[in-house]
Amino acid sequence: MSPNLFFLLASLLFSIGLVGLVSRRNLFVLYMSIELMLSSINLLLATFSKVLGDASGSVIALLMIGVIAAEAALFLAMIVHIYRSSRSVDSDNFTALAQGKE
Repeated sequence: MSPNLFFLLASLLFSIGLVGLVSRRNLFVLYMSIELMLSSINLLLATFSKVLGDASGSVIALLMIGVIAAEAALFLAMIVHIYRSSRSVDSDNFTALAQGKE
C-alpha cells in the first residue's frame, strides 16, 4: 500500500479536526477535535517511520499516546468542573470562570 494514501488520510483527519476546533463551542466536540488532530499526527509519525525504515517515529508516536491519555484525564476533569459550576458545557464559560463569576 502506498504511503501517499496514509498522508492523504492524515491530512484529511487533521483538516476535519481543525474545522471542528474552529467552528464549535461545545467542549466535548472541541476535545474530540483535538484528539482527532493528535491521532492524525500519530498516523503521520508511524507512516514516516515505515517509509524511512527508522523506529524513532513509532517510539515518538507511542510516547504521544501516553501524553494524550494524561491530557484526556485533565481535559475531562476541567469539563466536569465547568459543568458543575455553570450547568453547561459551552466554551464561553471559560471566560466566566476566569473573571470569578460562578
